[in-house]
Amino acid sequence: MSKPRPISAKPLSLLLNDIFAEAYAKQGFAARELVTRWAEIAGPEVAAHSEPLKMQWPRPVEGQPQEPATLVLRVEGPMALEIQHSADVILERVNRFFGWSAVGKLAFRQAPLSRRTGPVRPRPPDAKAVAKVAETLGGIEDERLREALARLGAAIKRN
Repeated sequence: MSKPRPISAKPLSLLLNDIFAEAYAKQGFAARELVTRWAEIAGPEVAAHSEPLKMQWPRPVEGQPQEPATLVLRVEGPMALEIQHSADVILERVNRFFGWSAVGKLAFRQAPLSRRTGPVRPRPPDAKAVAKVAETLGGIEDERLREALARLGAAIKRN
């Protein structure tokens, strides 16, 4: 009887990489980093009101160099005009990210953004609950450790 092999877990990102790559490719994105790192590329003020939807590549003409793509951005209502005035700066930043003139122009679609909500930070535990838990931790000499454990214990009791 053979000995069972150890289980080796693979990161979820490796397992889903092909699925995500295919979905981004359908939207014209060669790399998903343009979408996932949009705030770094475009800047926080632009990224707060816009997000890349797709890249539209013109059909290649045989014997001619590839024409740059059109980056389609979803922009929140009244900010479209403001972002349109920043189009040259955005194009420069996107092309600097790619390392070549991949994008030649921007197109805008006014629509609400599909906001990705970040993790909600829990509120700190009540001071009375922390003090009550701290009373039970008299045997711990390190002051900072005792305070941290008291906050942890109060947070656990709250949930």
